[in-house]
Amino acid sequence: MKNRKDRPLLTNREREVFELLVQSKTTKEIADLLFISEKTVRNHISNVIQKLGVKGRSQAVVELVRLGELTI
Repeated sequence: MKNRKDRPLLTNREREVFELLVQSKTTKEIADLLFISEKTVRNHISNVIQKLGVKGRSQAVVELVRLGELTI
């Protein structure tokens, strides 16, 4: 079985989305900055929420910080 250290929790794109999210960027601003659709931004956020088993964006941010995956 692969060690979790071999595979990061977040994809590069998910990390980019959440780094912008903690800078108080809106879904539209994130989409514009990353040249992707707002739907894709929401999908990335939803995927991370699902991976972490949390209820929303703010809980996901708290959990990512706790895990050392994100700094504020």
